[in-house]
Amino acid sequence: MTLLELLRARTWRAFDVDDSGRVLAGWDNSGSVQLVEIAPDGTRTVLTDLPGSCSGRYLPGERMVVVQHDEGGNERGQLSVLDPEVPFALAPLVRDPAFIHSLAEVLPGRVVYRTNRRNGIDFDVVVRNVTAGLEEVVHDGGGNVTEVSLSPDSRYVLVGVIGAQPMSTQLLLVDNLASTRDGVVRELTGADEHARFENVHWLPDSSGLVLTTDRTTDRTVVARLDLDSDELTVLVAGEHDTTAWLSPDGSTLLCEANADGWSSLTLTAVDGSGVREVVLPVPGVVGGRFPAPVFSPDSATVAISFTAPGEPGSVLLLDVATGAVRTVVGEPAEGAVSPSSHLVPTPDGEQVPCHVYAPTQPTALAGSSVVNVHGGPEGQSRPEFSPVVQALVAAGHTVLVPNVRGSVGYGKRWYSLDDVRLRLDSVADLAALHEWLPSQGLDPARAALWGGSYGGYMVLMGCAFQPERWAAGVDIVGMSSLVTFLENTSPYRRAAREREYGTLAHDREFLTGASALSRIDDLRAPLVVIHGANDPRVPLSEAEQLHAALSARGVECELLIYPDEGHGLAKRANREDAYPRALDFLARHLAG
Repeated sequence: MTLLELLRARTWRAFDVDDSGRVLAGWDNSGSVQLVEIAPDGTRTVLTDLPGSCSGRYLPGERMVVVQHDEGGNERGQLSVLDPEVPFALAPLVRDPAFIHSLAEVLPGRVVYRTNRRNGIDFDVVVRNVTAGLEEVVHDGGGNVTEVSLSPDSRYVLVGVIGAQPMSTQLLLVDNLASTRDGVVRELTGADEHARFENVHWLPDSSGLVLTTDRTTDRTVVARLDLDSDELTVLVAGEHDTTAWLSPDGSTLLCEANADGWSSLTLTAVDGSGVREVVLPVPGVVGGRFPAPVFSPDSATVAISFTAPGEPGSVLLLDVATGAVRTVVGEPAEGAVSPSSHLVPTPDGEQVPCHVYAPTQPTALAGSSVVNVHGGPEGQSRPEFSPVVQALVAAGHTVLVPNVRGSVGYGKRWYSLDDVRLRLDSVADLAALHEWLPSQGLDPARAALWGGSYGGYMVLMGCAFQPERWAAGVDIVGMSSLVTFLENTSPYRRAAREREYGTLAHDREFLTGASALSRIDDLRAPLVVIHGANDPRVPLSEAEQLHAALSARGVECELLIYPDEGHGLAKRANREDAYPRALDFLARHLAG
């Protein structure tokens, strides 16, 4: 397939499923993700036609969809509702375009959302009655809220906020009756704990929670947290990171093990017994960059977003009683290449997990390589469909997709190896990958870097700190200076990012030195820099200052700015403009 054919491959994802078997799906046929309802007989009804991508959930017990959407990729989510029987007729539910309103949970007659409208920084949790329009603020204690869930008896609100340590979460319990032993808000976990607590589900009797955590282990496990005793009991564990989703009736766990990015699924009883394997259509990834699996309200089915190297995005339905999986909709990409898995040694004795996508036919670009670094840094490159990776391989490049230190999916120790003053150790992994190229028959003089967000930062750092190694780079919404990034990013993000990178107050000198701009005179590799004008995470100024500095030195640097994009390219038209130019650029600089 050509690059344009790959970029035009339609992706599907599952947002919700109701008791009648209707699936609320996302489809990017129009160029951005819009809502489509798929009936049990396969009939499709397009529900939205918005300028940008959107997501949604069914309101339980009603024929109503709650839609979350923003403007120009600015991530300031607004909430609307629509009747699936009357497509495109959105009615405002929560609107204030100056602030973020993100849907957290749907309940009969109510929605729960988080919003920073109080001060633009801290996120409050609000419950809104959809019919009456009445709202109740149930948490306004400050912080960046990542988890929200109301207990089935409506007494408690579980709130997860970003903790004091990198990659940590603190769980708070808000008691609507104000009768807990610690007062209205009770700390279930400590603010300084270096542990993740996520994917939280209430037990039906509101006595406790089922969640994913690495509190006492290197790999994540599924555990029960009892509210009376604060006891944490491991339910499901294994050699790989494990997570689970609890059925609404509390009887069943759908568990996923993440083995070097590949998903394997099992169904178990809530105590971890009675394990049944769930067979996926092909080896691939459940959720990943798409929505997580979601149970129907009656716990009978699970809607699953699925992708694989040759599956751009499919919707699967899992029958909980039988364990059978069927594909509701999906459009495979013919001729896609699957990766091989490797561990790349580093000088300090670590091993970097790396997926390698190799061409099947020789071309004039044989022997060249592109190292594609994921964002985050708390992310993971998984064997999902990537039109860019497949197009690079089809052109003749070998593509290395590593999970450098700091990546999740390989345990707490690995994701902690780049925290704050260890940042340059992660950059050093790029040099180790470059040293490994000849062992794969690749020419180290024809190697380039590609990455987005933190991956874009890594592209710039590799080119600036290892200028003799890299022949070219493609930076997408990356940070050229950690100092100016932290100074100019959205205020609600700054505190969370400082936990990972270091603070402006105490680490400014280090942050300056750990930035590509500090070695701009060493950076000589030609670059393509791609950025969205509305990016709220990495401001456009990061790209503009890099472009100005390199242009002043006569270094080739093509800056592509898209006025209707945010943090990345969400619209197909923009991808079809930027990515062919980037691939032509690499073909020119990596030719034999």
